[in-house]
Amino acid sequence: MATFLVIGLGRFGSSLALKLMELGNEVMVIDQNEETVSRIAPYVTQAKIADCMDESVLRTIGVENYDACFVCTSEHFQSSMEITSMVKELGASMVVSKADSDIHTRLLKKIGADEVVFPQLDMAQRTAMRFSVNGALEYIELSEGYAIFELEVPAKWVGKSLAELDIRNRYNVNIIGIKVDGTVTPITTGGYIFKEGEHIMIAGENDKVMKITE
Repeated sequence: MATFLVIGLGRFGSSLALKLMELGNEVMVIDQNEETVSRIAPYVTQAKIADCMDESVLRTIGVENYDACFVCTSEHFQSSMEITSMVKELGASMVVSKADSDIHTRLLKKIGADEVVFPQLDMAQRTAMRFSVNGALEYIELSEGYAIFELEVPAKWVGKSLAELDIRNRYNVNIIGIKVDGTVTPITTGGYIFKEGEHIMIAGENDKVMKITE
């Protein structure tokens, strides 16, 4: 279990805090909007109504005690920059800041953000990749140029075994498993026969996965 501080409870910050809780972590949130804090307070570990720009508030919270501090106030460019700088100077070990533009991203990194998330850009890239691969149902980027794809079993694979298709050697990708009703079941034997309508999880370089679907 990890401990996280989420500063700023806009749409992104609120969703992030709730998801972190869902994954079994301890989450403290802070925002100056009383209504927003009151709405999320029952669902997080701790919630505080305070001015995120006040250094004394951040000092009292003890930002250095969290595994990561998320600065989610990107809609206010200046405050996002100042809060990121203050949190880092106060000893936070990991500062992750949300950005809304390329220049914002570059500036946040210069003033100390360990990582910057750019939700709009990330979603655009994910959507573009998903719809560029024929039949892709899901796309999870693991690193630049390498991802996990959820695909329908290609028609030419139906009725053939994993060993017979020799997928790893022919395409240089890995079949992780079969996804049924949201659950991925690993394929542990080369004798597995692919069936029509199945969803397969493939990990590999983007261009190599695209060749499978061409």
